[in-house]
Order: sequence, then structure tokens, then C-alpha cells
Amino acid sequence: MLTATCAALTAACGASSTGADAVAAANPTQVEHGRQLLERYHCGTCHAIPGVAASQGRFAASLDGYGKRSYIAGRVANEPAALARWIVDPASIVQGTLMPSMGVAPADARDMAAYLGQLR
Repeated sequence: MLTATCAALTAACGASSTGADAVAAANPTQVEHGRQLLERYHCGTCHAIPGVAASQGRFAASLDGYGKRSYIAGRVANEPAALARWIVDPASIVQGTLMPSMGVAPADARDMAAYLGQLR
């Protein structure tokens, strides 16, 4: 009963989908494009990223299992839109972060976030 009530209230409030729902909604083409973009932007120079060629980075956190994480940079809820904003302009989310802005366009960042979100 409580679960049904919570579900009804959530639907009535127009709550956005969870990160897991958004990952499930990402299409395979978007996910593959995101993987290619992670290679193109050389994200693997700093991060180890499963499925991304030449990503043996040891300077930043491994992104293995990224989709199961609760937070981005330990501070922001791990939601696809927040991750895309982080990829575009990390310092706007966490001032003083060592992650550089790589000039990623918002549309590309959404695809990169889709790839990272499916890493379980």
C-alpha cells in the first residue's frame, strides 16, 4: 500500500525519471557514439574506462562500474543531465576540480553520459 501511494504521489508531482530509467532509455546508437567520443576526447588519458580503447589512465578515478555510483565527484547526484553538465564544464559544478574542460558540446556530453551510465 505504501509503495503504491508513493508511486502515485511521485507520478502526480511530475518527478523526473531516475538515472537508471534514463540509462535504460538511452538507445544503443547513442551509447556507442558516447564510447567513440570518450576515445576522441582522450578521456582515457586520465581515466581507465572499460570498452574505450587506450584508456589506461591512472591520474583520475577509474570509471569502471560508473553507472552504479551515487555521486559525481563525490558531491552531485549521479543523474544523466548532471553528468553531461559535468563533462561540459566540470568547474561550474565543483570549483577547483582538477578535471579540465575539454570543449565538449552538450549533445556530445549527453552521449558520453549515456555510455558511462550503462557501465555496471
